[in-house]
Amino acid sequence: MKTFLVSRTDAIGDLVLTLPVCGWLKQRYPGCRVVVLGRDYTRAVAAACPAVDSFISDDDLQKLPEQEQIAALQQIGADAILHVFPSRRLASLARKAQIPVRIGTRSRWFHWLTCNRLVALSRRHSPLHEAQLNMQLLRPLGLAAVPSLSELVPLGRLVPAESLASATAQVLQRQSGRQLNIILHPRSRGHGREWGLAHFGALARTLQAQGHRVFVTGTQAEGDSMREWLQEHAAVLTDLTGQLNLPQFLAFIGAADGLVASGTGPLHLAAALGRQALGLFPPMRPIHPGRWAPLGPRAEYLVFDKPDCQDCRADAAACTCIKALQPVQVLARIAAWEPLPPAYL
Repeated sequence: MKTFLVSRTDAIGDLVLTLPVCGWLKQRYPGCRVVVLGRDYTRAVAAACPAVDSFISDDDLQKLPEQEQIAALQQIGADAILHVFPSRRLASLARKAQIPVRIGTRSRWFHWLTCNRLVALSRRHSPLHEAQLNMQLLRPLGLAAVPSLSELVPLGRLVPAESLASATAQVLQRQSGRQLNIILHPRSRGHGREWGLAHFGALARTLQAQGHRVFVTGTQAEGDSMREWLQEHAAVLTDLTGQLNLPQFLAFIGAADGLVASGTGPLHLAAALGRQALGLFPPMRPIHPGRWAPLGPRAEYLVFDKPDCQDCRADAAACTCIKALQPVQVLARIAAWEPLPPAYL
């Protein structure tokens, strides 16, 4: 096999945890070509992964008539497609494009009609991490056992594809050898339970008092939702919400020392970039760290010590389990962090 098409058309963090699949293919089939089919806004993530050779935007694909979509898939020349994120439309297109090996899960009825390699895989009640679950789709290609999380870390590493803009890089210049540049990412766009602005504010104030530099990131909409809080804490943090596109955001994370966030995309980016990444999680399945912990050489997480937060299922905003994590616990983890060289060196 020469060319593999890996289809993952959902969020940034989901794609990051699929990248070990690409790394394994590169190891298993030296000289092969790995193409990622994803949402257009995740393009920069694929570009930052050494195991990915090219990217196809599903957003662009959907703008074409069906026959042109089929032709576009045929033009890739894929020997196999892995439907990591199930899509009835894409599964049908891959069959019509006559991609020779089409791998999907047995649990999706449309895969029985469109795929010729079916994998028994149930994510909902599995004890495995999301990255390990994704690797299960490689069984028809010869993956004999579930890799450990430590084995997956180097397979999905990221390296920023762009250098950080000089004006942004200047704000990261250290004023002392022990000063840390720490990113706080309070919002999650619904992809994780949020720790709360009160806790992030207390953390920012203490970090600044300890001599560290604090940066808050997020989209413009996320920044607007925190505007009053950002203004209140302007003396202890630098607001970068809405100021960085994704390639520059990757470069900024890669030049900073660490990031604190809930189980959302930027946490997984920081981990894969080799940064000190601290994830804040509730114990509730399936969004607990057993499934979504960040993967990286310096990645870690905190979770409230409780079997499950069943009482919080109905109202994510009122989740008391994640808010039970105290800033002092986060500070204790950050106290062990070291200043790091940029990820792209």
